[in-house]
Amino acid sequence: MAKHTPIFLDRPEVAERHLRTISSARELAVDTEGASFHRFVDRVYLLQLSTRDETTILDPLQLSTATLAPIGALLENPGVETVFHDADYDLRLLHRDYGWHPRNIFDTRIAAQLLGIKAFGLAALLERYFGVQLDKKHQRADWSMRPLPADMLAYASQDTMYLLDLRDRMKAELSNKGRLEWAREEFARLEGTKWDDDDADNAFLRVKGARDLDRRELAVLREVVAWRDTTAKDMDRATFRVMGNEQLLEIARTQPRTADELARIRGVGRGIVDKRADAVLAGVRRGLEVPESELPKFPRAPRWDRDPQFDARVSALKSARDDTAHRLDLDPGVLASRERLEAVARRKPASREELLEIPELRKWQAELLGEGFLRALEQIGR
Repeated sequence: MAKHTPIFLDRPEVAERHLRTISSARELAVDTEGASFHRFVDRVYLLQLSTRDETTILDPLQLSTATLAPIGALLENPGVETVFHDADYDLRLLHRDYGWHPRNIFDTRIAAQLLGIKAFGLAALLERYFGVQLDKKHQRADWSMRPLPADMLAYASQDTMYLLDLRDRMKAELSNKGRLEWAREEFARLEGTKWDDDDADNAFLRVKGARDLDRRELAVLREVVAWRDTTAKDMDRATFRVMGNEQLLEIARTQPRTADELARIRGVGRGIVDKRADAVLAGVRRGLEVPESELPKFPRAPRWDRDPQFDARVSALKSARDDTAHRLDLDPGVLASRERLEAVARRKPASREELLEIPELRKWQAELLGEGFLRALEQIGR
């Protein structure tokens, strides 16, 4: 198992020379460190790479996009296998900051789930396969801070240092279990993952619990969420560090008129009351002044034709899926999520060919579950 002394690079000329030395690598383990727990806008604050022989940590705050371009060329080369653990967010950040679209991906988190491993975090996998125990004290560290202490850099290096060896072990297990093609189909779907900018005007609708509010309360929530997000942006702080969603929802429900009423809401800190009460209360007033005809509401969900047998079909498909999951010792949700079961129930396929035409269903799922699904649908009646 590889263990390297990590190389930290923050000088452009040194980074350029070093990246030339790994330009012929055919396998590359990759990870990024962001700071979404601390900053309003996340970005790549560290970029970690491991080959079979060395681990490198690059400082994107000191290195230009042009300096880092050879990494993008490697990641986008279909002849280079790029290994991530839980690639989704890394891929989104790499796309947003650099425009890169890695190809030929192997994701050890997905591999672990397809192997039926219940604890699939990187720390759990490294302990399971190699007996390596990661120190978790920097899990929520502020990677935007500079200079970074040596123990944080050492922690960051472990995110890629063992990934290629982990990939070897997991690939062999997937092959032995006949599940490697499942994994390859899942990995291929990661290609093209990109950053999607949120619609700031409708951010309030994405607050968990907003659907429980009436339209007037939604109008107040819209105003105080806008205040919170603007304040967080100005301070460059994560939004929850300004005010949590629970407090915003309670403000929308109780609609405080005074600083004292605001202070009585659990979780609203003294600093907010002392320094920002006027701005919060102004947001509440704006929400209360919205004309009835202009009150916000959730967009209508897609309507489906009433189908009295739909729930019965979903239940039958679930039973067929669960039987297969039990036999394979897989989490049923990994084998096929409820969303995919519902897609099958709506389409009511009568043949394997029709099953394969359902876009939500993977090919490997259709082949593995197809016979059971078709039998279940036949018994319920289409």
